Amino acid sequence: MIRKFTREDAQEVSELVALTLRTSNIKDYPAERIEADILIFNGQYLINRMNWTNGYVYCEGEEIVGCGFIGSYWDKKDEACLFTFFVHPDFQGKGIGRQLINAVENDEYFLRSKRIEIPASITACQFYRKLGYDYKNGVTEPDDEGLIRLEKFRNV
Repeated sequence: MIRKFTREDAQEVSELVALTLRTSNIKDYPAERIEADILIFNGQYLINRMNWTNGYVYCEGEEIVGCGFIGSYWDKKDEACLFTFFVHPDFQGKGIGRQLINAVENDEYFLRSKRIEIPASITACQFYRKLGYDYKNGVTEPDDEGLIRLEKFRNV
């Protein structure tokens, strides 16, 4: 089941992000980077993100096993950005990520946007490319933040 992210979900989502970074993303990033990212994605950070994004969680029973957020791109009304997409390592490859993308692609931020960007991890880049996101400006290498900028255009 997919539902909107709530304040009460913040700690569990933070733990999901930490587990996924340490398990899945560790193959593409140094441990120091992973641990620094985990410090950022704490519960309060996720609660603060609610002020400018819409978040979604995928629940398997009572457990949150996936999350994703969408918001405007630098406060633009016709551009959006995807953030903080994670699926529990034990549930990856089962269509949960695709369902979360479908949820955000039906969100108001997405529906009003001509362009949607996602700062993708190296780990998730090919997943997003399968869903129609392509390299921004043809750049295929990670930027200074270790992310690959992907984008999708829509006719609005």
